[in-house]
Amino acid sequence: MRMMMNNLPAKGRKLAAFACALGCFAVAAPTWSAKEAELAGGPATTRRLTESQYRATVADIFAPDIAIVGRFERGLRSNGLLAIGTSEASMSSFSVEQYDASARGVAAAVVSKERREKLLPCQPAAEAQFDKACAERIVGHYGPLLFRRPLTAPETKQFVDTARMGHERLNNFYGGIEFALAGMMVKPDFLLRIDRVEADPKQPGKFRLDAYSKATRLSYFLTNSTPDKELLRAAGTGELTTEQGLTKQVDRLMASPRYEGAVRAFFQDMLMFELFDDTSKDPIIYPAYNSVVAADAQEQTLRTVTDHLLTKRGDYRDLFTTQSTFVTRSLGRVYKLPVASRNGWESKEYPADAGHSGILTNVSFLALHSHPGRSSPTLRGKAIREIFMCQTVPDPPPDVDFSAVDLDSTNKAMPTARIRLEGHRTKPVCAGCHVLMDPLGLTLENFDGAGSFRTTENEAPIDVSGSLDGKEFQTAKGLGQALHDHPATASCLVNKVYRSAVGRNTGGDEYKYVGELTKTFAANGYRLPDLMRTIAVSQIFYAVAAPTKEDKVVTERADTRKTGDKS
Repeated sequence: MRMMMNNLPAKGRKLAAFACALGCFAVAAPTWSAKEAELAGGPATTRRLTESQYRATVADIFAPDIAIVGRFERGLRSNGLLAIGTSEASMSSFSVEQYDASARGVAAAVVSKERREKLLPCQPAAEAQFDKACAERIVGHYGPLLFRRPLTAPETKQFVDTARMGHERLNNFYGGIEFALAGMMVKPDFLLRIDRVEADPKQPGKFRLDAYSKATRLSYFLTNSTPDKELLRAAGTGELTTEQGLTKQVDRLMASPRYEGAVRAFFQDMLMFELFDDTSKDPIIYPAYNSVVAADAQEQTLRTVTDHLLTKRGDYRDLFTTQSTFVTRSLGRVYKLPVASRNGWESKEYPADAGHSGILTNVSFLALHSHPGRSSPTLRGKAIREIFMCQTVPDPPPDVDFSAVDLDSTNKAMPTARIRLEGHRTKPVCAGCHVLMDPLGLTLENFDGAGSFRTTENEAPIDVSGSLDGKEFQTAKGLGQALHDHPATASCLVNKVYRSAVGRNTGGDEYKYVGELTKTFAANGYRLPDLMRTIAVSQIFYAVAAPTKEDKVVTERADTRKTGDKS
């Protein structure tokens, strides 16, 4: 297994071809509306489970308190999203070893004396005897949940045989089952979300995801986890291929507690929170900032996002102007807010004189996009453009002479960042990019590198005037309102939600679709749940472009495998 996984090609499309060869199969045709039937989707993809998806999948299939002992490599961020990188990154030998360790740890926990009666659907008459019927029942129970589709007869036999060999080696039935479960969890069918494609019999020349791939895409979009038994049942009966059946499942998943997990996972990705692993602050300059603050800062933003977007069903754009938030005592020291509770969270409204307003003034944004010992208007402005407006700011040319611009925050001759950055804005090689970033970031200079409010730097008053594409404003509140009103803010969210859902960049008819989706988003009051539901019930979300010659060869091989032809 390790050799096979190590030899997986680097690109997701080739991963899809390899994994599909393990067993693609067809199911009943979906019902297409006349309008959407004309739209072609993007290419089929294969995506690695993210760390959060892996953990959520294990929790939902087995138990939420089962420990994951393996370590996860950082994901590849591509075109602004880790979700897209999951279809592009290769799988290193380290990853394979860690997946193996995690699988063995989970399997051992499932068959442990403390859990086996609750988690296994049957028990053998004696541990020292191999019970084939019970092994088949266990494999039949967990196999479809782990592979997100029914197991074929050869696959069922393979894992039952693995359980038998494990039993013979250990003289213990549960030890054999542990081998079988671990074996399933290192298969591509578990670690990879494989788009299996089939021809659409109702539309000659067009292709679609099969029902189980459709269920998988839907489930990870709306729950960030594996399809549950009900969704797999709907896929198996053909219910999911009807508009009524699809709508029923979408509404059910969005009404479940797991929906919030999907929203949190999306914003963790969009806001680049994985970079906190590399973020540090000078403890002498920022004594209130530590690892607890870093963790709480991320949770603060996610709580604010889910409370506003899901609980209150608020306008997405109001996230940049809201005065409502949540704080812990550790965060209170950074925000200079009193927090009565020693432990836990308190709902707060930022005071009018606090300077904080909206998620751009959260510690999670301000500290993440700063240097260890000082703030950074340039980093913050760049982050606003790229994260919230989907605009690309080029990296500085390799021949820029940074020594010509003194950015030392302790330089008394140039006490504020605005003065120090003037050199960048007046140099032709720098001005083109800095004019995009600095007018935004300088408006946030009321906040130091850890996110605490201030009115002076080096005893000099801070000028927090700024502008966004010709609109001038004062303070972070003005910036938040300008971003709220800018059309790129809403269109960027729509673009990122859709690209995250399909795991790739948009192309072809999808550009037109995303444009219409943005109009619908605005018409519905910029409500995220409405946006996600619109995507989830659409047909283009599950449509697949015509396969390449290479894909056709893989499909033919898979069809041959299904018929049992060994030639």
